[in-house]
Amino acid sequence: MKLIIASDIHGSLKYTKKLSELIEKNNPDKIILLGDLLYHGARNALPDEYSTIDVANILNRYSEKIIAVRGNCDSEVDDMVTDFNIMDDYKKIEIDGTLFYLTHGHLINKYEELFNGNYIISGHTHVYNLEGKNLNPGSVGIPKVNQEHTCLLYENKTFKLINLDNFDTIKETTIYEE
Repeated sequence: MKLIIASDIHGSLKYTKKLSELIEKNNPDKIILLGDLLYHGARNALPDEYSTIDVANILNRYSEKIIAVRGNCDSEVDDMVTDFNIMDDYKKIEIDGTLFYLTHGHLINKYEELFNGNYIISGHTHVYNLEGKNLNPGSVGIPKVNQEHTCLLYENKTFKLINLDNFDTIKETTIYEE
């Protein structure tokens, strides 16, 4: 199974185009979107080439492949312009025999018992992480702490953190069986 996993696009048309380029190049089986897709949020500066409807239109091209969860900046209005459901707090998915919980991250404490000890893929912090069982693809649109604009590419039990400016792999990790 090949996946592209992205979070925190926040309406950045520039980096949605880069994400689309990566999708076209890799033809993943599924695209996982971990919330905060369109609105930039009150605490964030406007991202590069801010255009929520253009971002929605690009993402809608891939609607049949998208699995999405709701971020803290996503609303019913955002759900109305996307051709895929973005309103679930979390989803479970089996990836090559391993169970993963997908969530934006702002409600991790609410589901702590459910998530505890399991693999989690979440965004929200805008800071990537490939350590342990809580993976984070970083942010497509507004990365924090001087990190790159990133997403994850998954294939053959390996997650690769991809720099969207040049498509280089920053780091990678392999999932392990317990």
